[in-house]
Amino acid sequence: MNLTPRCFARLSNKLRYGQIANLCIRSSTLCQQIHANNVQPAAPVIPQPCRFYSSQTEVDASLDSVTYERVCTITLDSLTDYFEELTENDTSLTGSDVAYGDGVLTVNLGHTHGVYVINRQTPNKQIWLSSPTSGPKRFDFVGSRTGSEGKWIYKHTGESLHHLLQQEIPKILKAQAVDFMQLPYGS
Repeated sequence: MNLTPRCFARLSNKLRYGQIANLCIRSSTLCQQIHANNVQPAAPVIPQPCRFYSSQTEVDASLDSVTYERVCTITLDSLTDYFEELTENDTSLTGSDVAYGDGVLTVNLGHTHGVYVINRQTPNKQIWLSSPTSGPKRFDFVGSRTGSEGKWIYKHTGESLHHLLQQEIPKILKAQAVDFMQLPYGS
């Protein structure tokens, strides 16, 4: 492999910014070939391990901003109402509180159970969840272009936002029936 300094600079920039995933795997081979050909880099190359995030996964690009805002608002409003109903009906929760404002839903289930935060992430067209049980997750809307049907899906596991809440919240609110799947975009 004969690399010119210009070619090397382009490859090293792509490697540095993670644009070529296979080079991350073969970075040591690439460096050996570069040194064997005595090509001097424009800047030092420090191979970095490749990391992939849910936001890099292909998302339904057909969901426009207006539809995202509508679907997100419906989802967060319905979750807010349902969490308020659940916490008001459960007398065993002391210090619980539900607050919603500026696209952030905060559900405090008391000192024992922790705080759930569910918020819109408009630039990524996602809903983010911070759970005291399962940790942080980013959900993408997968469904029709019009937003008439679909779910908020965590792309790493394929699990929906509502399904995750359905698994965690009944363990906390044991005295009553909990059904997040009946909410909009729940099933």
